[in-house]
Amino acid sequence: MTRPAIFLDRDGTLVHDPGYLASPHHVRLIDGVAAALVELDAAGFARVIITNQSGIGRGKFAVSDYDAVQVELARQLAAAGASTDGAFFCPHLPDAGCACRKPATGLHREAAARLDLDLAASWCIGDRISDVTAAAGLGARSVLVLTGEGKKHEEAAGRLGISVVADLGTAVAMILGSWN
Repeated sequence: MTRPAIFLDRDGTLVHDPGYLASPHHVRLIDGVAAALVELDAAGFARVIITNQSGIGRGKFAVSDYDAVQVELARQLAAAGASTDGAFFCPHLPDAGCACRKPATGLHREAAARLDLDLAASWCIGDRISDVTAAAGLGARSVLVLTGEGKKHEEAAGRLGISVVADLGTAVAMILGSWN
């Protein structure tokens, strides 16, 4: 049976973004993230990370560094009683023209196929306009969070009619309020 998903950006949405997060020693959850993921899980949403990681394509870090960061993120979430259902990343440069770099929807569709997700009932949450405009190509809805780079993208989101909220916890409260 398909279920809805919350497609989550990683850097700036789930964790603080120091710029090219390449070391597990720099993984720091944003306040309230673990509790928000627990709420989404309890409500029946898949929690799926979709992240652009051009630092790989730029040679700033390797896929193994990305993997180590993901392991540390999962460890920190588990310590707080939270988890995600999967993580998908694009290693390409912004001008690569690939189908996987947000706002393209290739990774979302791959996740939907692997995890049996209902795209039309899903949401995209992130701190950049590219994170949230992907939703239109999926038939999903979106929320921009003001953590990370969100303030830089707030005006563009407003012009597009995309909801803008303080953080992931506030986004989850809004989504669950509209879901019930």
